[in-house]
Amino acid sequence: MTNPADAVDPTDPMPLAEVDLADLDNFTDGVTPWRMFHTLRHEDPVHWQPEDAPNSGFWAVTRHEDIARVDRDAETFTSTKFVNLEEVDDDQISKRASILELDGVRHRALRSLLQRQFGASVINSYADFLRGLTARTLDAALAKGRFDFVKEVSADFPINVLARLLDVPPEDNQQLIDWGNRIIGNTDPDYADVLLGSAESEKYRDLPFRSPASLEVFEYGRELARQRRGGDGIDLISRLVNETPRDGVPLSGQDFDNYFLLLVVAGNETTRHTISHSMLALLQHPEQLARLQEDPSLIPTAVEEFLRWASPVYHFRRTATRDVELGGKQVKEGDKVVMWYASGNRDEKVFGNPYDFDVARADNDHVTFGKGSPHLCLGNLLARTEIRIMFEELVPRLSTIRLTGEVPRVRSNFVNGIKQLPVEVTVS
Repeated sequence: MTNPADAVDPTDPMPLAEVDLADLDNFTDGVTPWRMFHTLRHEDPVHWQPEDAPNSGFWAVTRHEDIARVDRDAETFTSTKFVNLEEVDDDQISKRASILELDGVRHRALRSLLQRQFGASVINSYADFLRGLTARTLDAALAKGRFDFVKEVSADFPINVLARLLDVPPEDNQQLIDWGNRIIGNTDPDYADVLLGSAESEKYRDLPFRSPASLEVFEYGRELARQRRGGDGIDLISRLVNETPRDGVPLSGQDFDNYFLLLVVAGNETTRHTISHSMLALLQHPEQLARLQEDPSLIPTAVEEFLRWASPVYHFRRTATRDVELGGKQVKEGDKVVMWYASGNRDEKVFGNPYDFDVARADNDHVTFGKGSPHLCLGNLLARTEIRIMFEELVPRLSTIRLTGEVPRVRSNFVNGIKQLPVEVTVS
């Protein structure tokens, strides 16, 4: 069973006048975003998108080459005015900025605090732990026969990895998942405590994502910091509280709060949604699942296709620091410039037959983690490793798998998320 929208051709022409990337309801059916991106790439690849007040509109950048240009040039397209569509004043920036909203020396200094922990040698040392955790997760889920793949597999697995990196007990996992849902899902009434853009959200304007859940995350992180400060632990919290960034400026309490919240959110959401989208794609393309079952050596290659296909983050925003020409348009200093990674991942100039899901796709130059950017996703190797091991363990176990219900999406133009993926399986 699939959503009716899944049968719609994403290249079905949408009139340019009907494209509205600011309307969140366009992002709930699994096909309208791709139709909008297709129209923009072909008709107006650097497109001015109006927004309702108090926002002022943005340039939507939808071609791979233009996305790469913006992503690489932090001097012209800065992150320091924030990386989502919300427009914030200087006071909010000073209170809410995380490593995502920094450029230059300070960004590199804070990034370097944890960079080694996400490097190849450390991630490779987790391989046995990840494989054992994957096996336990799958054993528990598959034994049920019928279950929600998101709840039992996609969300459960990466949050256990995050708990290991933070050195917190597994009993806290569900709380970490709930916090991520409430914060990242701040535009979805099923998740948000307070919807972004509502009058009530003004009370939380100085919190990340305007979410009151941020206060709970801060309190949790501060207690961990208190316990780890002065110790000799090697977990992520210990490194944040016991090491000085290489620019010599210690983390303030606010720096720690915002860094920790980013770890909680980013450490779960994107990997979770990639795994969910990948499983759905294999359900909808059973011949590709059969290829992986016949030739498991394809799985590392398939991981890159999973990441391209899933595009778990629709966009990131930059702000122009000067007047500049981009894609034939005149961008003014102060304009929001939004890189639609999901669109770049379907660019016909880069990917042959981009709407084909192909687990053996070669030269897969996707932009899921960014493209040549100083903000390249710090956890990209960990995410790739988690996804690879998940499907190396899952694919051989499946005899049959089918959808048993609808596949609702998160109401968001930022995170490309699946809420539930009900399935029925038999195992080999």
